[in-house]
Amino acid sequence: MADRSRSQNRASADRDTQISDDDSALFRDAVGPVTEVAKGQRRRPWRHMPSARPAMREADDQAVIGELLDFSPGDDIETGDDLFHRREGVQLAVMRKLRRGQYRCQAELDLHGMIVDVARQCLAVFLREALDRGYRCVRVVHGKGLRSGNRGPVLKVKVAHWLRQRNEVLAYCSARENDGGTGAVYVLLRRA
Repeated sequence: MADRSRSQNRASADRDTQISDDDSALFRDAVGPVTEVAKGQRRRPWRHMPSARPAMREADDQAVIGELLDFSPGDDIETGDDLFHRREGVQLAVMRKLRRGQYRCQAELDLHGMIVDVARQCLAVFLREALDRGYRCVRVVHGKGLRSGNRGPVLKVKVAHWLRQRNEVLAYCSARENDGGTGAVYVLLRRA
């Protein structure tokens, strides 16, 4: 039964799409002479398909990375300056304990001598792993910038900026003298 109804539908569709002789002649007059293209002589389409890569997004990502690497804060940080930052909601008593080194550092990252690009990647991976492991306090050694010459402490400034941007960082401050002093920071992380 289904086959019979299908054939009836096809027959009615063929009747509806048949072209009259007048319409066919009118079409041929409008198109003009036509020559058949041999199979081997077919042309490829002139348009190329666009790349599947998101070129603009990649360019935007590169621009953001470049801006972050070129960042220099308005206040110059000197070699001996203490770093200190806390997010809103972090109590002063917690910051006092952090500055005194009363939280046990569960991991440490040493960025001494690294170039800025590598240091940024290492810090991001380190913080992600620390958060995954449930660490609450870690130490990041950035150095004092004594070999940086007139530029001042490059990594110290960058690390301070990068830590402020990370959502998992609640607070940080310069370490005690026996843990690196102004060449390192204690970082307090939020719970995962």
